[in-house]
Amino acid sequence: MYKRVIREAFLSSIPVMMGYIVLGIAFGMLLESKGYGVVYALLMSVFIYAGSMQFVAINLLTSGASLISAAIMTLLINARHMVYGLSMIKKFDDMGKFKPYMIFSLTDETYSLLVGSQVPEDCNQRYYLFLISFFDQCYWIIGSLIGAFVGSLMTINTTGLDFAMTALFVVIVLEQFLTSERHIYTYIGFGVSVICLLIFGSESFIIPSMIGIILSLLFMYNKGGMKDA
Repeated sequence: MYKRVIREAFLSSIPVMMGYIVLGIAFGMLLESKGYGVVYALLMSVFIYAGSMQFVAINLLTSGASLISAAIMTLLINARHMVYGLSMIKKFDDMGKFKPYMIFSLTDETYSLLVGSQVPEDCNQRYYLFLISFFDQCYWIIGSLIGAFVGSLMTINTTGLDFAMTALFVVIVLEQFLTSERHIYTYIGFGVSVICLLIFGSESFIIPSMIGIILSLLFMYNKGGMKDA
C-alpha cells in the first residue's frame, strides 16, 4: 500500500517538479551571484521554503535590511496564503501529525495540487497529501542546490531570472481555471484586484487587494459558501 501511495503522490507532483527544479536553479544561481553559496541555498530552501519570498530575500540580504523591514515584507508577500489557506482548514484538520508540516509547506503550486488531485483508490489520504507536499519541497531544495553549485562554477548573466516564479504562478492559475468547475474564487481574486488597481493605482493596489480578497472569502466562509475542496 505504501509503495502505491508513494508512486501516486510522485506522479501527481511531476508538474510541480518540472517547474520547481528549474525555478530552484534560478534561485540558487541568483543567490550564488550575490555571494551566498550552497549552504545558504540549502538552509533557506529547508527552513524558509517560500519561493517568491526567497527571491526577495536575496535583495534583503544584500541591502542589509533590518529584521523589522524583512518581517513586514514577508508578511505582505505571503499574505496570499491567508486567502487560499481558508479553503484548506477542514482538510488539514484531518491530517493528524502531518498538520504542522502541511501548513508550513503550503505553497501556491502545492495548493493547486492538493485542491485539484483526487486521492486514488486504496491510497491513504493523509500520506498521499503529505507526500505531495514533501516531494514538492524536495524538488525545490534539489533545484536550489543545483543552481548554487552551477553558479559557483561559472559566471552567468542572471538578468530576468527573478521573473521565473511569477511566470510559473500565472501558468498554474490558468491551468487551475481551465480544469476547475468552480471559478468563483478566481473571479473574486481578479475582480477585487482590478477594482483596487483602478482606485489605488499600480503602486499601491496590492495591500488593498489582499484585504479585499480576504474579507470577501471570510464573508463567503461564514455564509457557508466555501466548500472543502
